[in-house]
Amino acid sequence: KMHVIAFDPFLSPERAVEMGVEKVELDDLFARADFITLHTPLTDKTRGIVDAQAFAKMKDGVRIINCARGGLVVEADLVAALKSGKVAGAGIDVFEEEPATENALFHMENVVCTPHLGASTTEAQENVALQVAEQMSDYLVNGAVTNAINMPSISADEAPKLKPFVKLADVLGAFVGQVTDEPIKSVEILYDGSTAKMNTKALTSAALAGLIRSQVSDVNMVSAPIMVKERGITLSETKRDKSGVFDGYIKLTVKMADKTREVAGTVFSDGKPRFIQIKGINLDAEIGRYMIYTTNNDVPGIIGLLGTTMGKAGVNIANFSLGRNRPGGDAIALLYVDEPVKEDVLAELRASKLITQAKPLVFDV
Repeated sequence: KMHVIAFDPFLSPERAVEMGVEKVELDDLFARADFITLHTPLTDKTRGIVDAQAFAKMKDGVRIINCARGGLVVEADLVAALKSGKVAGAGIDVFEEEPATENALFHMENVVCTPHLGASTTEAQENVALQVAEQMSDYLVNGAVTNAINMPSISADEAPKLKPFVKLADVLGAFVGQVTDEPIKSVEILYDGSTAKMNTKALTSAALAGLIRSQVSDVNMVSAPIMVKERGITLSETKRDKSGVFDGYIKLTVKMADKTREVAGTVFSDGKPRFIQIKGINLDAEIGRYMIYTTNNDVPGIIGLLGTTMGKAGVNIANFSLGRNRPGGDAIALLYVDEPVKEDVLAELRASKLITQAKPLVFDV
């Protein structure tokens, strides 16, 4: 039943209302608070944030609690404020010098000091080991991710539903990454329908990992967002309610200096990801490990050319998907094949003059 006021330069007034606190400036907090607690890292900006000048702004009889970092409070100034009665009491478990073997605060009756133990006790170490083992087991068995560094958490409840969409996001990114040779300037990800209600942070990380894997082979969901940011690629996400025939889908738009690539996909009831749109052209393409992506003008003979060329090379086609934007317009084909296709076979397709682009694709499915 306390009235809580808070200073945080990154806290929005709207979020403060949601949290049930009143956002104030630091000097206002010093002047109004009966109890002041610190919850901030130690940086050049926060070092010595509570000093003699700060104490002078506070109420008489204020109480200070610092369980954050030593160095936030100037200890000599705190000792003086405690002796004068400006500060009625203090609770401290972090110190300017650690381990703290001797400190003026230790001998004051109106101060409670405890060692900065963190997770250093025998019991805490055992609990940490158990927690790590349980988290690894939860990930390997259920796909749940808890308290990972730089990776969105995934609960055990959402993991089964999210897992195929994580694979879909990775495949969409991998498709664009493999057909794009130019430097990427921006990435836009649209989450439509049911996907907008999912853990989109995990989906975005997967899409970015797929996107740059062709350039950085050891990238993963943890490192991908950092690598993308380091490369100066801007990222944006959009979420919207269901707008089409699919309950939910993901659309990836990647912009280069003078070109834009778009690909969209969804997950069917069988749990398998599928392409549903490429270059704005609708299609229904099952995704396999080895695929060939071709573009061409919509003219007769393309299906025959692709089938004959693959047949001569001894390549078996498991699935064949086609799409076009209009009769006689732009057309695409996706061939799901049983084995990698050699470059000379692709060169033969391009030499036909009917095929404008032929790209081999490999997906981790």
